[in-house]
Amino acid sequence: MSKQTHAFQAEVAQLLHLVTHSLYSNQEIFLRELISNASDACDKLRFEALNNNGLYEDAPDLQVRLSFDKAAKTLTITDNGIGMTAQEAIDHLGTIAKSGTKDFMSKLSGDQKSDAQLIGQFGVGFYSGFIVAEKITVETRRAGAAAAEGVRWISGGTGDFEVETITRAERGTSVILHLREEALEYANTWKLKEIVGKYSDHISLPILMEKEEWQDGELIDPNDENGGRKPGGMVKTGEWETINKASALWTRPKKDITDEQYADFYKQISRDFEAPLTWTHNRVEGSTEYTQLLYIPSKAPQDLWNRDKKAGIKLYVKRVFIMDEAEALMPSYLRFVKGVVDSADLPLNVSRELLQESRDVKAIREGCTKRVLSMLEDLAKHDKAPEASAEVTDVLSEEDKAKLGQYTKFYAEFGAVLKEGLGEDFGNKDRLSKLLRFASTTSDTVSVSFADYKARMKEGQDAIYYITADTLAAAKNSPQLEVFKKKGIEVLLMTDRVDEWALNFVHEFDGTPLQSVAKGAFDLGKLQDEEEKKAAEDAAETFKPVLAKLKEALKDKAEDVRVTSRLVDSPACLVVTDDGMSMQLARMLKQAGQQAPEVKPVLEVNPEHALVKKLDGSVHFHDLAHILFDQALLAEGGLPADPAAYVKRVNALLS
Repeated sequence: MSKQTHAFQAEVAQLLHLVTHSLYSNQEIFLRELISNASDACDKLRFEALNNNGLYEDAPDLQVRLSFDKAAKTLTITDNGIGMTAQEAIDHLGTIAKSGTKDFMSKLSGDQKSDAQLIGQFGVGFYSGFIVAEKITVETRRAGAAAAEGVRWISGGTGDFEVETITRAERGTSVILHLREEALEYANTWKLKEIVGKYSDHISLPILMEKEEWQDGELIDPNDENGGRKPGGMVKTGEWETINKASALWTRPKKDITDEQYADFYKQISRDFEAPLTWTHNRVEGSTEYTQLLYIPSKAPQDLWNRDKKAGIKLYVKRVFIMDEAEALMPSYLRFVKGVVDSADLPLNVSRELLQESRDVKAIREGCTKRVLSMLEDLAKHDKAPEASAEVTDVLSEEDKAKLGQYTKFYAEFGAVLKEGLGEDFGNKDRLSKLLRFASTTSDTVSVSFADYKARMKEGQDAIYYITADTLAAAKNSPQLEVFKKKGIEVLLMTDRVDEWALNFVHEFDGTPLQSVAKGAFDLGKLQDEEEKKAAEDAAETFKPVLAKLKEALKDKAEDVRVTSRLVDSPACLVVTDDGMSMQLARMLKQAGQQAPEVKPVLEVNPEHALVKKLDGSVHFHDLAHILFDQALLAEGGLPADPAAYVKRVNALLS
């Protein structure tokens, strides 16, 4: 193929503009990204060679090589991995080949730290080379292809790139960075070794560099001003040395691994700049043997809610890389967990389809799930310790002190995702219920567990009361809470979008039923004295004629109209039947483009409110009835079906 010029995809052009204007707050990250890509290419070759050993050609030892040429101002990262065809070079280096491209570009904010993290997460680290390079040349050949099918790709990081066919004897890829003047420090053995030790020490492949040794200057005229010799310097010996540990971290004994090494390995596999919140490293033996190294991140990734995003952990079999993002090894509600599983039992040619059916995989999945839940339970156990007395915290170990407050941090990032497990993982539902946290009418912070609530329940209280709403403010100010506030009864405030769905699978906690304050007829049981019950019954009887007229006026909007004693200051509120779908859930389904049944709520009125008292005999009865209903709808986060009609009725009464 003769030299051809291609334009970059629009998103790549935008990305390159950001990169060349120092997107990364730490320039040296480019080397980590390119070494990780080289390692991935070797892993892909190893996987494809399971079915075609000839792909190794005459070089079975996979490796990554770093070399530089100070005179030419170049730094080269070479791997002998899978390589690329000409079309693959055009596709992979000219476009961001993933469905979440637009989502990725929309999240770029200009904040160097967060945007740099996004580049790693979205797998576009190749372009980070342009931070230090004014031009990049890529020379590559696909494993198994003829030497004459090599490819050269060249770009200056602007609007286009060139591709041509070359002869390349070695399979794999060389990324040649033509360094900018201000980046020549990276053409230095010491600097490169420092960066590899910092970011890529745990790459399981050897990273090689050519050795250097000092050579004295050449002997010349003794009368020369340099003392009779030309200046000496470091020269390359032609011998290559491994500059990283080149062994899989998870295969080493835990006692030989420092916390810093665990954190560095996490950053490498997750492309995260933040250290992990916590981790677990175990060898599991029994009917299924495997090693697990699992991490909980400290921050949620930007694409946590992207439906197209694959999630999962890296799968190895007998230390041979099999696949990234093995979804079958971790349930969806734990998709934020990063890490590695290395199985001793699975076949090397295992596919994603076989993973879904394998009994060994099911055992690994269950083991990983239980291990993650144990980590969370451990964090939750120590989370409230800072509030305890000094005598209590003084007896904690240093390890336990380090966990103080960590569960609160975790829950703020991943609590909503964890709730999905209530409907997905019936076997661990009870464990998950204990890990849930909410705000309440006594605490604005999301820190109240079901167990905390039960411990504070009033004498005679026989239910855990809760309310769901779009926001904390809407929940706190809901009319349905008025009598609970008056009586000092705590109510849990649930404001995550997933709450309505998740609570369909949790009906009680430790023997105590959960009761929505916006469902069913009002009944506080033993918490309501006989005098209050009698007053409510008398009001219902006295108000019967008005209720009948309200039902007739609102027959198209309300399923029923009844008197209630749950209201104190508000004239009316809306509730649904015990087994009915809440109005909030119906709204959420419609917003998501899904079909939802039409919900006709029950209008409950407060017979002691002045506006309700005016209904009897009012010439504006019809308008007042509709205003009461629409105001109750607004108070619980809905909108009137005909906003213009509502405004017209209110204006008419005001005038």
